[in-house]
Parts: sequence; structure tokens; C-alpha cells
Amino acid sequence: MKYLLFYTLLIFCNFNAYSQINELGVFVGGVNYIGDVGPTSYISPNEPAIGILYRWNRSPRHSYRFSYTQGSLTSNDKDSDVPSRNLRGFSFKNSVKEFSAGLEFNFLDFDLHDSKTKISPYVYSGISYFIYDEIYILNNKSNEDYQSSTFAIPIIVGLKGRFFENFIIGAEVGLRYSFTDNLDGSNPKNDNFETLRFGNLNSNDWYVFTGLTLTYTFGQNPCFCSE
Repeated sequence: MKYLLFYTLLIFCNFNAYSQINELGVFVGGVNYIGDVGPTSYISPNEPAIGILYRWNRSPRHSYRFSYTQGSLTSNDKDSDVPSRNLRGFSFKNSVKEFSAGLEFNFLDFDLHDSKTKISPYVYSGISYFIYDEIYILNNKSNEDYQSSTFAIPIIVGLKGRFFENFIIGAEVGLRYSFTDNLDGSNPKNDNFETLRFGNLNSNDWYVFTGLTLTYTFGQNPCFCSE
């Protein structure tokens, strides 16, 4: 019985060793879009974006991450270096309200049980679901048809560090491959606007959140048992 209790405690502690403390915080930055209207720069935030995020640190190397982020999408052909777009002169305005869940991986050990300063690059991916407006462009400007929603694949790279006991600050760039080609009004789903479709109708739109994260750590520290 004594050995049974010892091994049970050992298994329990090994499980808790990976039940790291939680993080809750905010994202502040900007957003830009990539598609058939305006500039073709991949990382060029031109509108503010804000959000909240939560991490459950499953181990020093990976965590489950959940977030809500929102921002406006705007672009103008007159800001493009592409002569044909500049001459066309289209512009649009839209918005995204995104819910995301997935897995974040740290390239370096990020043990929050250790009181030392921690720094690590990281990557994140999973699945996003976002709300946006179905729009169409008429007289060079966008008009709202109805509200819609779809999925996106997030691809985030960043660098984070813990310099104070309960706070983690990070900087990240997150591309989203959306499952729609009409963030910009180039390919409205409504067949009544079929004649208004333009651009590459076989290529979906992207949007990019770029900014800083600040999270507060809380919860019980794990116990670490000798192996």
C-alpha cells in the first residue's frame, strides 16, 4: 500500500507538472487586408485593432490559446503602386470580429514556475471564425449588402518575454487566410451583383493583425516531482 500511494502521488505530480498557470490579457495593434483592392503589402497595418486572449499553459513548450480580436478593414486603389489599380480608383470599408482557438508552441523553454526572466519566439495556429459584411462596390465605393460569417486559418509568429513576476509582454504578426473572396467587395455572393464582380475570383482574401500582447498570469503553480 505504501508503494501504491507513492506511485499514485508521483503520477499525480507529473500530471500537475504540465498544468501550468493561466494567462489573461489584451491585444493592441493594427490590421490590414490583402486582396484585390489597394496596396499589395502583406504587413502594413492601417487601422487599429484590439482584442482579448487567454492561454492555458499545458507545458513550458506549448499552450492552448483562445482569443477575440476585432478591427476595421479599409483599402484604396489610389494608395497602390500597381498602375491598373491606381487608375481604377476603387475603395472599400469592412470589419472583422474574430473568435480563434488553437495551439501555441514556444521554441524555447517558457517555464512560468521558474522565477527567472523568460524570453521565447513562438508560433500559433488553429481555427478562426469571424463575422464580416458582405459588400459590393458601386461608383468606386463599397456598400453593405448583409452581414455574414465564415472561417479562417490563423498563422501567427511572435516573440514574448516575462520580465516581471506576473506579466508577459509579446509582439506578434498574425496572417489569416479567410474562406471568402469578398472582404473587399470584389466577389459578392449575391447574384444580383454578378456584373460588379472583378479581380481574381479564384483567390481568397487575407487579413493581418499586428501588435502587442500583455497578459497577467494567475492560478496555482505546478508541483515538480523528481523523476
